[in-house]
Order: sequence, then C-alpha cells, then structure tokens
Amino acid sequence: MGMNLHRTGRVGALCWVAAAPIFLVASLVTGLRWREPIYSWATHNISDLGNAHCGIWDTSRPRYVCSPWHPLMNAATLGTAVLLAAGLLLTWRILGRGAVVRSAQTLLLLATGGYALVALYPADIDENLHVLGAFLIMGLGNVGLFLAGFAPSTTTLGRWRPLTLTAGFIALAGTVLFFAQQGVGIGVGGMERVAVLPFPLWACCLGVLLAETRTPALVDHAVVVPE
Repeated sequence: MGMNLHRTGRVGALCWVAAAPIFLVASLVTGLRWREPIYSWATHNISDLGNAHCGIWDTSRPRYVCSPWHPLMNAATLGTAVLLAAGLLLTWRILGRGAVVRSAQTLLLLATGGYALVALYPADIDENLHVLGAFLIMGLGNVGLFLAGFAPSTTTLGRWRPLTLTAGFIALAGTVLFFAQQGVGIGVGGMERVAVLPFPLWACCLGVLLAETRTPALVDHAVVVPE
C-alpha cells in the first residue's frame, strides 16, 4: 500500500508540474494571434483570450476584444483545471492531516472548478458563470493558498511554508488590487495575473519538490500493511 500511495503521489506531483506551463504557453500563443488590437498583458484580461466573439467588451473598462484562437485558450484552461484537481486529489493524504490542511485543500479544489467554469463559459457567452469561476479562483482559491501556508510544520505541506505563504500573500494582494481596478504600474490586466498565477505556479514548484522527495517523506501519513 505504501508503494501504491507513493506512485500515486508522484503522478499527482507531475500533474501539478504540467499545469502552469500549459496555461502560460497557451496564453502566450493565443495572445500572439491577435492582430487588431495587439494583445496587451497589461491592458487585457486573461478572459479576453477566451472570448468567442469580436467586439467591444466590458463597460467598466471598454476595450476591443478579438481572439481568433480562443478555442486553444479555453481548452488549455480546462486542461489546467483537470491537472490541478488531479494533483490535489492524488496528493490529498500525502500533504498531511488536520483542519488547516483539509480546509486549504478544499478551497483549492473549488478553485480548480473555477478554472473549468471560465473555460466552459467564456465571458461573452455566460458572464454570470464566468464571473463565478473567477471568484472561485481569485477569491476562495487564493484564501485557500494563503491558508495552506499555515499548515503545521510536521506535515509535508508545512515543510514548504515560506514558499506557500509568499504565494498566498502575493495572490491575495493581487486579488484586492485587481478588484479595486488598481494596476500599480503593471496595468489592471497585469494585476489580474498577479492574482491568478500564484496558485498554478506554486503547484508547479510544489510538484517538483514532491517529485524529488524520497519515499518515506511522501508516505509519512500512510498506513503501511505489514508483510
């Protein structure tokens, strides 16, 4: 049983490692396909990459959106949701026990559902469900990421507390500033990335750390069946 859990954990870690690169590469490639206007990471939202139609979008910050490769972005976002969720579920027991760890994992799992919602319902198709997805990612997900930073040091998750606290703090600060529509020198679109990217980037880093961890550390909470 120990070896099975160890193998499962490594698969989960690899899912986490893959999620962020897929999301970032798709964002870059889809953005490069824009012609008029040219896509701006400072001005445009991430969601603009997934909009299915061309036209003026967003009454609070009007901008022309036309993303010819939006299917790629939405497919990659859905793939990111699946990989992040799989990573969470496959490392569920490995990361530790207790109310803090479980609460953080639950909130982060809800955030993966947010990625799925924004992928399946682009903002110009169903704005309400899209906004709900964004709230799950930037609201509940980032609270969960910050909470994960307080996991007991005796748990596997708690061993990387500085990394997690830093990611959680940056994500929450970015969320507050984004919803306040404050670009602080990097634009509102740039600030959205400060709010959204810490979770997948943290998962990628943690996945690498977990994949390099020896078996005893990965299965410290497993029940080993005597032979």
